[in-house]
Amino acid sequence: HVSFPGFKTMSDPRIAAVKSRIPVFPDFPKPGIQFYDIFSLFQQPSLCSDVVDLFYEHFISKYPSTKIDAVLGLDARGFLFAPPLAEKFKANFVPVRKSGKLPGVVASCSYSLEYGEAEIEIQEHALQKGQNVIIVDDLMATGGTMSTACLLAQNMNVNVIQCQCVIELTGLNGVKQLPEGTDMYSIVQFE
Repeated sequence: HVSFPGFKTMSDPRIAAVKSRIPVFPDFPKPGIQFYDIFSLFQQPSLCSDVVDLFYEHFISKYPSTKIDAVLGLDARGFLFAPPLAEKFKANFVPVRKSGKLPGVVASCSYSLEYGEAEIEIQEHALQKGQNVIIVDDLMATGGTMSTACLLAQNMNVNVIQCQCVIELTGLNGVKQLPEGTDMYSIVQFE
């Protein structure tokens, strides 16, 4: 097993720094919701670079010989980290958008929300059969969006090698919503 020499575990000071810069706003956007403000990381630009480096280093340490063809970023905060990560992999960035936001022919997949349904889309020309992809978002809560993105990618006949997020709310067990066998990596965890 080959490991990336720069990658460290939870003792990595970059992980502690990222976690310390994510404030929690209670009752936002509505009562009972805890909002984890990822935008605070952008007050210290080196932390954004650290997030991308941690994603990359973790992947390389686990899959040293796997080529990534595309990094899929989930609408909208996944767009903050997916393009620079794609650049590190010398891969394409592919946006996964809410329904009606992408021109041209799209592949789509629906998922249930607390009060209804939502749909996400990928432009069909953006991915080719058999490609290896990573899916990136800022936060995993219930896992609905990430699991739907996995299914959409799989329906397009690409291989989801790993899902990555900055924050995972472990108490909501979102990882259990992912398709069986999906590898998930989160930089920081909160209950």
